[in-house]
Amino acid sequence: NRRYIDHVQITNAETVGVEQRGGYFDTAGTLRDMVPNHVMQLLSLIAMESPVSFHADAVRSEQAKVLHALQPLVAEEVLQEAVRGEYGEGKLGDEQVPAYRAEPGVSPESRTETFVAMKLRIENWRWVGVPFYLRSGKRLAKRHTEITVQFKKTPFVLFRNAPVQKHSNQLVIQIQPVEGISLSFGAKIPGPILRVGSVDMSFEYSRYFGADAYTGYEVLLYDCMIGDATLFQRADMVEGGWTIVDPVLDVWKALPPTRFPNYAAGSWGPKAADELLQRDAREWRKIL
Repeated sequence: NRRYIDHVQITNAETVGVEQRGGYFDTAGTLRDMVPNHVMQLLSLIAMESPVSFHADAVRSEQAKVLHALQPLVAEEVLQEAVRGEYGEGKLGDEQVPAYRAEPGVSPESRTETFVAMKLRIENWRWVGVPFYLRSGKRLAKRHTEITVQFKKTPFVLFRNAPVQKHSNQLVIQIQPVEGISLSFGAKIPGPILRVGSVDMSFEYSRYFGADAYTGYEVLLYDCMIGDATLFQRADMVEGGWTIVDPVLDVWKALPPTRFPNYAAGSWGPKAADELLQRDAREWRKIL
């Protein structure tokens, strides 16, 4: 809760471009395509209260409460706390990839965003004052989806004369391509000198259970067949997500971007996404 957690980061990074969906994507963009559904699902799951049961409606009711507690951005906040980007040409590994505007079905003058970063707030007793930073984009450096819970620094430093790790404790929930959980914390480095370094405790499903994780579509198709709606959005959840997205779309429509493309394929997005956190003296977790 707000007493112990400094902020939360949600990253949904893709290495692929628009592939054969250029005609559709150029009329939608990443904000419409990813944020109201995929990203809001992750946000509501990490921020919701414990449901009274694992029944689908009990879980989704708690998720809906979170989404309706999100504070929509007003026009002035959109300019400061919502970032958009479009990828230019670049390299992914050894492969040279084209700019978004050179993709099949995409207008050579396109102003459609392929990257979004936002700072959101949840106005309830548990989360008030704790910012949630979201980012989602195409042609980024690595395919990776995760949720990072950044804990606050301790109010009292016991080892005052010891160099300490730069970051406070982090809980990282890894969703793809590797499913697992890791907790980073400070530990004494062996030796006669008192030094503290950052170490990880980690768990990966594949290491312990010896099987590859099912893909998202496999799970959802199976849930359809057995009638389990837990992982599917309910109408009130959809409405909550679009309540956040619509004001941003309105501002962006009124103020078209002037510097697209603004990040290279194979990077982690536009510089403005880093500045979004730097203004709060924070930074995105480095994904290796």
